Amino acid sequence: MALTEKQVEEIKKLLRTKLNEKLTKYTRETTSMPFLAKLMQDSEKVAAYSFIHSLSTTLGMSIYEEVSKIIARPLSQEVERNVKLDGTLSQIQKQVINTIVNELREGKRKANNKNEMNEVLKADSSNGKAQKDNRVVDFYMKRNDKEYYFEIKTVKPNIDVFTKSKQKLLEWVARKQKPIHAILAFPYNPYHPAPYSRFTEQGVVEHETEFLIAEEYWDFLGGEGTYKEVLEIN
Repeated sequence: MALTEKQVEEIKKLLRTKLNEKLTKYTRETTSMPFLAKLMQDSEKVAAYSFIHSLSTTLGMSIYEEVSKIIARPLSQEVERNVKLDGTLSQIQKQVINTIVNELREGKRKANNKNEMNEVLKADSSNGKAQKDNRVVDFYMKRNDKEYYFEIKTVKPNIDVFTKSKQKLLEWVARKQKPIHAILAFPYNPYHPAPYSRFTEQGVVEHETEFLIAEEYWDFLGGEGTYKEVLEIN
């Protein structure tokens, strides 16, 4: 068993709390959905759709990060969410990162996390300045003295989201000025049971090294079988 009884109860409590909060505070942002109402011909179904969409957004914003903490905590030295990453970026570092991202997007190179990190760390960091953008890490974990920084994103992003996430991961390396594990994570695979495949990915991230999907992510945090056990929690 990957999860302890305590972890299971913590996750159950978290899910109940979030759902109760949503049920208590929920009000429809808009009651006017003319096209959807015309198609469905059922105001109750439209209202239900609005609620489910709102609930899905709430889950995406906070639940995955909180569950990550619960799962990773027993096996880690440190766990935290919404970490603000300090450090500076120089113009040369930015140029190196932009070149890597652009070449990946244009198909001029293949994603290779180790090589890219080495390029970023070799870039001159002199006269670096603090940056307001791309500072927030969704989930941070320190395990066996290694630092892991996760960007948890929606599972069907467009190409700009993949590109911006890649840039952010490389900027985190530059800010820390040392080798770290900067990872893009998707909490589930919307194409299951087929492998994850989305045209917008375009090879800008290296799968299983800086890009983890569904069970790859959850089992990495909590051990083999974690993803399956989480799905069975009710």
